[in-house]
Amino acid sequence: MNSVNTNVGAMVALQNLNSTQSDLATTQNRINTGLKVASAKDNGAIWAIAQNQRATSMSLNAVKDSLQRGQSTVDVALAAGETVSDLLLQMKSKALAASDTTLDSNSRIALNDDFKSLRDQIQKAVDNAEFNGANMVKSSGTTVMALANSDGTQLITVLTQDLSLGSAALTSTAATGGTIDETASIGTQSAAQAMIATVNTAIIQVSSALSKLGTGSRSISSHLNFVSKLQDTLDAGVGNLVDADLAKESARLQALQTKQQLGVQALSIANQSTSPLMSLFR
Repeated sequence: MNSVNTNVGAMVALQNLNSTQSDLATTQNRINTGLKVASAKDNGAIWAIAQNQRATSMSLNAVKDSLQRGQSTVDVALAAGETVSDLLLQMKSKALAASDTTLDSNSRIALNDDFKSLRDQIQKAVDNAEFNGANMVKSSGTTVMALANSDGTQLITVLTQDLSLGSAALTSTAATGGTIDETASIGTQSAAQAMIATVNTAIIQVSSALSKLGTGSRSISSHLNFVSKLQDTLDAGVGNLVDADLAKESARLQALQTKQQLGVQALSIANQSTSPLMSLFR
C-alpha cells in the first residue's frame, strides 16, 4: 500500500540507525574510559565482583602500611640490640683486663671508668630504640602486632625483648653470677672476675633475643612481599573483568562509523520513497 501517513521503510531505517548510534556511543565510552564495564548498568554481576575485589585490594594498602611500620619498629630494635651486643663484647674485654691481679690501682680505675661508660651506653641505646612511639627493647616495651590480612582477623606478632640494664637478658643464670645494672662495675679484681661470667651469659642471652627479633623481621618482610604480589594479582584480575580491549574497540568504532553513515543514507532514501506519489495527482 502506498501511503503518505505511514512510511514503513523509513521506520525500519530509523530503528537501525538508532541501534547503530547506541552501539557507537557504547564503544566510544569504552574507548574514553578504557573500561568495558564502567558501571553497574553495563554488567551488574561483573561490576559487583570487580567492586568486591577492588575493596580487598584497597584494604591491602592498610595491611602493607601496618607491616612496613612493624618491620621498621623491629629493625630499629635490632639495631639497638646489635649495639648492646657490641658493647657487651667491649665490656667483657675490660672485665677480663681488670681481672689481672698485677694491675695497679690507677689502671684498675681507668678500666672501671671505661666499663661503666660502656654500661651506661647500653641504656642510652635501649632508650633511643624507638620508632613511631614504639620501643621493643626497653622495660615494658611494645610488642609488634602487624595486620596480616584484609579483614584484620590475622596478625603477625613479634614479641618485645627487654635489653635494658637489670633485665633478665643481662642477668646471669649461674648461682655465682650477677646482673649488669646501673651499679655494675669492675672496681676490684674479684668483681671483675665475677663480671666475666655475667657478661658471657649476657652475650648469649642478648644474641638469643636478637635471633628472635631477626626471625620476626624476616617473617614480616616475607609476608609484605606476599601481600604486594597478592594485591598485584587482584588488580590484574579486576582488569581482566572490566578493562576494554582497545584494539578490538578501535576496529569496532571504524565499522560502526561506516554503518552509521550508511544508516543515514538509507533513512534519506526511505524518506524519499513517497515522492513518486505526487506524480499521481498531476
